[in-house]
Order: sequence, then structure tokens, then C-alpha cells
Amino acid sequence: MKLIINPSRLTALLFFFFALQLASCKKEQSGGGGNPQDEEFASRASSEADAESEIIFNDVFDNVLGVNNDFGIAGTGVFGRANLGTESGIVSRGDTIRCFTITYIHLNPPDVFPARVILDFGAGCIGRDGHHRSGKIITTYTNRLVIPGAVATTTFDNFKFDGIKVEGTHEITNLSIPVSVTNPILVHKWKVAVEGAKLTKPNGNYTEWNSTKYIAQVEGMLTPFIPLDDFYKIEGNANGKVKRDNIIVAWRAEITEALVKKFSCRWIVKGKIKVVRQTLSNTSPWVALLDYGNGNCDNKALVTINGVTHEITLP
Repeated sequence: MKLIINPSRLTALLFFFFALQLASCKKEQSGGGGNPQDEEFASRASSEADAESEIIFNDVFDNVLGVNNDFGIAGTGVFGRANLGTESGIVSRGDTIRCFTITYIHLNPPDVFPARVILDFGAGCIGRDGHHRSGKIITTYTNRLVIPGAVATTTFDNFKFDGIKVEGTHEITNLSIPVSVTNPILVHKWKVAVEGAKLTKPNGNYTEWNSTKYIAQVEGMLTPFIPLDDFYKIEGNANGKVKRDNIIVAWRAEITEALVKKFSCRWIVKGKIKVVRQTLSNTSPWVALLDYGNGNCDNKALVTINGVTHEITLP
């Protein structure tokens, strides 16, 4: 059987599908439909995406810093919050209790640095913090991360955090300085740059994120061997784009009140971020204010949009 299509009907069909595709693209690129429901949805989507990105890459920072005392400060992130001792010289080890494997590769032996550390969660496991991780976090260190000038650059190999695929480059640079000329104790400070990040969920929704933050120690400098009393403040900005179903929203974020991070808590405990969609002015009522709370260690934050406050749960 031979199928014959009338040219005029073919033209009409092509025009129909082109128009349908164009309408779909316009809808995906819109950041709010102008009515209050759409505006609030777009602002909530951007503020929640920024908070989720902040938490996931804060976890990466903790894991890169916390491998052990040879590479950073033992005990943050998946490594728990107690001094675990050093593991210098170990080529590879499995840890069934902590459900991951660490591989150390010295890139210029016998020198310790530069070195590459591969944190491998395999097919997936649930850590002590209740989060499910799979895949690999791969970090190259130029020196121990508490040494001024040290840099740690992290990439990801099919790494997933609670089912969210994490991509991009995460770089930590140590900017620490002594307390004073006469006091050599360091005030720890790091620049943390995230470039080309993409967080993809199983349903196809995603967040693209770029961020530049500065993390500075504000308490605990006088007890360098007791990290549990360490407090840090975080300042900086970010920008991103989030896809929720067929809506794409772009935003920029600025820390307006320094975020507070405790060594003893995996969440940010205090501070505020202003999240502004790219199509809005800073004075728009649809600007979102993200408030991490009053200092308590919990996974709750508040988002206020157009005078209405919602509580969100952080990963």
C-alpha cells in the first residue's frame, strides 16, 4: 500500500507542529505567568532550588575537608564528627561501617602532594546522616586544606545524593591568615567556587547552579585541636536556573545576612539569602527571602514571598 500525502496538507501539518513546539518553548522559558499563583510558584521554585544546591554542595565541602587530618580536618561530612585519626600512606581501604571506599593516589611520589582522593559509594548506601549516596566524589589536593594557598578541586563520577545526580566542578582555595603578627594561629578562611553545576532529579527536573562563597572561621580559633567548637560564617552569591515540569526559572541569589555553619551540625543554622528571579527587580514583591533560622541545628528553613512565609525541609 502506497501512502500519498497532499502537499498542502503536509504544509499545514508542519505549521501546526512548529507552532506547537514554539508555544511549548515559550512556556518553558517563562518565569511566572503574571498571576499571583504563577508568580509565587516561580519564586518558590527558585528559592527552594537555591537552598537545595547550597545544602548539597555544602555536603561536598564537608566531605572534601573531612577525609582525615592529612588532607583537611577529620570528622566532617560522611566521616562523622569525631576525630578519626590519620590514614596517611594507605592506598585503598573499604569501610563497611561508613559504607564507602577511599582510594588515595599520590600523583608525584614519594611526595604526599599533589594527591587524588576517590570517595566511592558504589551502587549506593545510606550514611549515618540518613542520606543515600552512590557513585564517586573525586578530589585533587595541592596540599592539606588547612594550609594557606592549598587548593582542592572536585569532580563527580555518576555521583548521586538522595537520587539527585550531581555534576559540575567544586573548588576550595585556602585563604587563611594568622590571627596577628605575634600570634601564628590561623583564622581559617576558604573560597568555594562551584561552576557548571547541574542537579538532576529522576523525574527529569533539574537545577543549574554557579556559586562563589567565602567561608571564614569566627569561633574556635584558640582551640585548633578541638574542632567541635568551631563556627563559620558564609558570604557570597550565586545564580541558577531550575526546571520544574515545563517551566524554567532563572534567578540570582545574594547572602544578605551571613550564613552560620557549625562544625557540629551538617545544616546551615542561621542567616538569610535573597533570591531574585532574573526577570524581576530587587524591589518586586515576588523576591524570595530564605531564612535559615535562629542558630538551632535542624533541617528547617523559612521562605517568605509577597509577605507570606512557608516552611521548607532541607535535604
